[in-house]
Order: sequence, then structure tokens, then C-alpha cells
Amino acid sequence: MPAHGTRQRPEPTALLEKLGVHLDPELLVLALTHRSFAHEAGGIPTNERLEFLGDTVLGLVVTEALYRRHPDQSEGELAKMRAATVSQRALAAVARRLDLGRYILLGKGEMGTRGFDKDSILSDTVEALIGAAYLSHGLEVARDLVHRLVDTTLEHAADLGAGLDWKTSLQEAAALRGFGAPVYEVTAEGPEHARVFHAQVSAGPVVGLGEGTAKKHAEQAAAEQAYRAITALGDGTPAPTDLDA
Repeated sequence: MPAHGTRQRPEPTALLEKLGVHLDPELLVLALTHRSFAHEAGGIPTNERLEFLGDTVLGLVVTEALYRRHPDQSEGELAKMRAATVSQRALAAVARRLDLGRYILLGKGEMGTRGFDKDSILSDTVEALIGAAYLSHGLEVARDLVHRLVDTTLEHAADLGAGLDWKTSLQEAAALRGFGAPVYEVTAEGPEHARVFHAQVSAGPVVGLGEGTAKKHAEQAAAEQAYRAITALGDGTPAPTDLDA
């Protein structure tokens, strides 16, 4: 895999050792190819299709694990725990434990803005690697990989408080104060290969802002800011418990 930019990229075999799974070299390179690199290289394939597949596999494995581990939890609580486990922030923490940013193929623009340490890029690449494992070996090997990557988060999922799902937590907090349902406004800017979404949420007198490379991530970030603002009103609302990773 050729180096791009000024950072030294280690051999991907070291990454495979950390993952504990073998991937075809071409599939591995594809999983590590961010759209910014693909765009600068003349439109070669990106890791986005693998990310789409990996997101589905990840969701299935995590949902099954939560269902089996928490037989007394409601559907709503299981959904919150799943959202926290597969969130951008949680997956980015997994990526940092793997030192994944060193291996990702990025365009010069993303390199210049430290894309190798952006939560969005790191989390998307984790999902792409899961998708690559599924294509290479099927569900059981991909399931084992998912558990190696996220079991620590799964074990603490029931104790994450408001951070399980900021949008739901904000909606509940707003309703408690008679503010009505939060209203979201989302805009997008930038070219297709580098789209950034900006979200604003209003809940009564409180406004939250957030951004991300996907609409859902921008909305969650905005909801977190608004929830924290409502908590700061000092009416006895318990402070949220964040995800420690």
C-alpha cells in the first residue's frame, strides 16, 4: 500500500494481527480507502459500500447480543443500548485502540485537517473492515470480530444514561418541561465526496448545534448539546453518563 502525504503508513499486516482476521489484500485496501483519496486518485472505488454492509452486520450482531444478555429490558431500552454501542463516538474509540488512523488512505485535504483522527472517518472505516470480514469469511467470523471490537462497550451499555441516545434523551427532557417536541433543521455543504451536515435543534428556549458526515451524526451532536443545556437549567435533572472508551 503506497504512502500518501507525509505520514508514514505501516504495513497493513500489523492491522490484521490486531483485528485477528485475514483479509484479501485488495479487499483490505478497499476497506481503508476513504472517498477523499479515491477522488484525488481519479475516482477509484471507495470503502463506502463496505461501510454500508459492515453497518448492517454490526447492527445485527449487537442487537442479538443485547437481546440475549438483557432478557428483561424493553425494546426501547435495547434500542438505546444498541445506539450507544454502534455510535460514531464508540466506534471511533475502537479505531483509536487499533491505531487505525495510521492505515487509512486519505486525500491531501483530509490529511491536512487531520482526517486520520476524525471520529466520522475512523468509525466509517471500522464498519468497512467489518464488511470486508463478512465478505471474506461469512457471518460467524464477522460476528467474532464484532465481539472483539465492541464487547467492552456492550458490557457497559446498560449504564450509559442519557448518552445512550441523545435524541431520545432530549425529547424526554423537553417533554418533562413542557417544551414540546424538539425541532431539527439540517443543512449540508461541500462536494459529494466531502459532504458535511450541520444540524440545529430547538427545544423550548434551548438550541443545540452539531455537525457530522451523516445527518444522523449531526442530529445526535446537536441533541447532546441541547440536552446538556437543559440539564444546566438546574431543575434536578440527573447529569448524563458519557461513554468512557
